Amino acid sequence: MTDEEGPSATFSAFPDALAAIGGSTLSFLSTFGAMSRLTWETLLAFTLRPFPFRELLRQILQLGVQSISIGFLTALFTGAVMALQFGWSLARFGASNYVGSVISVGFVMELGPVLTALLVGGRVGAGITAEIGSMKVTEQIDAIRAMGASPVHKLVLPRVLACVITMPMLALMADVVGITGGGLVAIAEQGLTPSYYFDQVLRSTDISEVVHGLVKAVFFGFIYGMVGCYEGMQTKGGTAGVGVATTRTVVILSISILVSDFILGKMLLPFT
Repeated sequence: MTDEEGPSATFSAFPDALAAIGGSTLSFLSTFGAMSRLTWETLLAFTLRPFPFRELLRQILQLGVQSISIGFLTALFTGAVMALQFGWSLARFGASNYVGSVISVGFVMELGPVLTALLVGGRVGAGITAEIGSMKVTEQIDAIRAMGASPVHKLVLPRVLACVITMPMLALMADVVGITGGGLVAIAEQGLTPSYYFDQVLRSTDISEVVHGLVKAVFFGFIYGMVGCYEGMQTKGGTAGVGVATTRTVVILSISILVSDFILGKMLLPFT
């Protein structure tokens, strides 16, 4: 390459880079707009009658109750690992007695809702996308429209509402299980008595901190419910497209939950 070719090649690649950035930005804005529209249509679906109570109960069972084992095991071993690591670290400063306070505050404000949303949301969001995506590629959603019914009312509303209802319950269960799991390790490893450990938990955890985590859980449930339904409704390309949409759902909702966790934490912290 000559000296004249180097700068020209650099300048010729610059418009391509701008085009790629512009294309990605437009794609993001288009997706955000379409998801906002689906959110609005879901809110309007509350006014339609009859309300799908039977489908809502089925989705609560499928998306919430059947996710208890995942949330339980995740919280139990996360609490145990936290007690093991923090107990060892705090012992170097003679503060191992405060391991209960660290675990309780960490769980109710962050780890309980976030870890539960990431793992349960991955399972639930992928399942919703696969189910609705399969209906989309087999033209069942078009058949619902042809019969004069609303796919948003029949498919999206009960699933999103089930996620919003069950996610705070799963997060609250994760708080209790995680703190208990940490207590078992703290009692066995640090020699704390059960009464002392749980007294530290109750003294250091305020009701506003519990509400802080539960508010996050409500938003997380709404996020993975909406992302799962949106990607399912946008599925195309046959069975291969269902797999692509399912993978994209897990990636999008994981990033969305982590980003929204920071935003919600910043907004809710002054009220905690």
